[in-house]
Amino acid sequence: MKRAWADAPAEIFAALSQQQLLGELLTHTQFAAELSQIEAWKFTIRHLQALASALPSAHFFMEFAIPRMGRRADAVVIAGPLVLVLEYKVGERTFPRHAIEQVHGYALDLKNFHVTSHDKTIVPILISTQAPPQQLGLGFWAPDKVHDPIRLAADDLLPSIQRLLASGDSTNICAEKWAAGAYRPTPSIIEAAEALYAGHDVSEISRSEAGAENLSLTAAAIERVVTQMREQGGKAICFVTGVPGAGKTLAGLNVACRRRPAYPDEHAVFLSGNGPLVKVLQEALRRDAKHQRDLPDLPEARMLQTREPETFIQNVHHFRDHYVGGQELPSEHVVIFDEAQRAWDRAMTSDFMRRKKGQPGFDQSEPGFLLSVMDRRSDWCVVICLIGEGQEINRGEAGIGEWVRALQSGLPHWQIFLPPHLLDEAGPLDAGLRWHLSRRAAVADSSLHLAVSIRSFRADRVSAFVAALLAEDAEAAANLRPDPSLFPIWQTRDLALARSWLRRQRRAEERAGLVASSNAMRLKPEGLHVKAPIDVCHWFLNGNDDVRSSNALEDAATEFDVQGLELDWVSVAWDLNYRRSGNAWLAREFRGTKWQAIKSVTNGLSRADYVKNAYRVLLTRARQGMVIFVPRGDPEDTTRPPAEYDAIADWLAVCGIPPLP
Repeated sequence: MKRAWADAPAEIFAALSQQQLLGELLTHTQFAAELSQIEAWKFTIRHLQALASALPSAHFFMEFAIPRMGRRADAVVIAGPLVLVLEYKVGERTFPRHAIEQVHGYALDLKNFHVTSHDKTIVPILISTQAPPQQLGLGFWAPDKVHDPIRLAADDLLPSIQRLLASGDSTNICAEKWAAGAYRPTPSIIEAAEALYAGHDVSEISRSEAGAENLSLTAAAIERVVTQMREQGGKAICFVTGVPGAGKTLAGLNVACRRRPAYPDEHAVFLSGNGPLVKVLQEALRRDAKHQRDLPDLPEARMLQTREPETFIQNVHHFRDHYVGGQELPSEHVVIFDEAQRAWDRAMTSDFMRRKKGQPGFDQSEPGFLLSVMDRRSDWCVVICLIGEGQEINRGEAGIGEWVRALQSGLPHWQIFLPPHLLDEAGPLDAGLRWHLSRRAAVADSSLHLAVSIRSFRADRVSAFVAALLAEDAEAAANLRPDPSLFPIWQTRDLALARSWLRRQRRAEERAGLVASSNAMRLKPEGLHVKAPIDVCHWFLNGNDDVRSSNALEDAATEFDVQGLELDWVSVAWDLNYRRSGNAWLAREFRGTKWQAIKSVTNGLSRADYVKNAYRVLLTRARQGMVIFVPRGDPEDTTRPPAEYDAIADWLAVCGIPPLP
């Protein structure tokens, strides 16, 4: 893959004509560039060619791809042992914060995801061409050898590079080998959605070759089912499962994004009962589309102008409400249900429809009704259920069994495709449902299970660690604790220290935030009000100067706000709704003025299981590191006894989590 639109060793780069270089750039834009872009390129070319004449051993790249971020750095210069990432703001007199974070983000992206950059010294430089001369301080080098962003006027660049070169004595970089290094990104679900929406392939945004292959095999398996139904007619349901972090949501978005432009008559739609996820993805795509429309020379802009996120990402409850009470034929042929395990059982759905929707006679589970809607089509349809096993976090969430029961009760003509482990005795289905599937000749396809985690290379052991921590296995947890140099995990009894640590860790466009259980009611004396609603779009997407942003570290999001989404750096606030009792965990809920026991059981899951799963969600939201905040309690407050908080902190310590220094 050619990563830059134009590149050459310094001596050749300096000797090329401006028209030759400009021609290379214009060729790769695919669309006519605006005059302002052409003039900016002309300045950049002149400036870089002068720099190349003074640095004859360097290598110059223009418009260097940063795939995970979906952008291109104006220039990358390999000079001696340094990787210099240059971003030009032509005509700018100041150094806007967003531009500083942008170039810093490019440098961090290369460091984390470009294999041949992992051990390199990387210097992000922002050049505002009309700025007054700047004084260069050598600044701060982070432990990973990424320099703080340097802000320069155009004439400051050469002396600054010369000073940087004089301060180091590392081995010179071979530019060709460096540029040829594999790029293994780990996008957040928001970044992945933006990339897929803009037309990128799912294999391009997977960190590892195994992860890319796994996702590609799953995508191909789903495509085969859809193609079969489209060509032969008939109705099918396709279950997709995966290990934590394997990319089930990504696989579903990939189907929706690929099918809609290729087969617009199918009206492929991605549905989720996770309201916050839907809102954040829709808003992120809306903002990204607006940004792309402001960059008319990029091919992605043309594609995004013809598509609206609301047409293919929808809330499953809105989809349900649209079709209730009538027999309207759905326009959709391909429907993807994300987190299908969270669909409501019959009791929960009937009660909700009676109380909230004026439907006293409604007597179906959510899976049963949704499948009955799609069964209205007389030609063909495919329903794809993305199943996160063990992730139910609220009452009435029925798991995969409810989908099979819906198929059992009235849809004998539907074909069933699933991963083999769902038919195992140790799987999530009881013997009766497994027997029914065997009678239906369900097609078992191992490609429908995502077995490889594509979560951040820093976080690939976190899920196993958290599972052990919550399963009373301190020894396993201590052994599974991620490498602190890659994914630090600390605990603290001081929320101010937790906030300070998050602020020190977060760089560029990374996100940090506070999270807590939705029933962590006695965090209120610490200033964390879990019942105060947050706007998830502001919390996940807004910038550092907005107090509603997660980066402001003012509002704590709950498991319902963050499930399916991630942050780079997280502080998990732990309350007494999940406490230690002897050698075991004990779930409680706070009602009125005191903590109360939890006893009720629904569909095999107790409400205590929901509390446990809530902490599982909270403890797996970080991509790069986390600090767990355990309050000290108050001996004068019977709802916050210090000894019970101490027991939690002691257990975390036994599991290998040290105090924050």
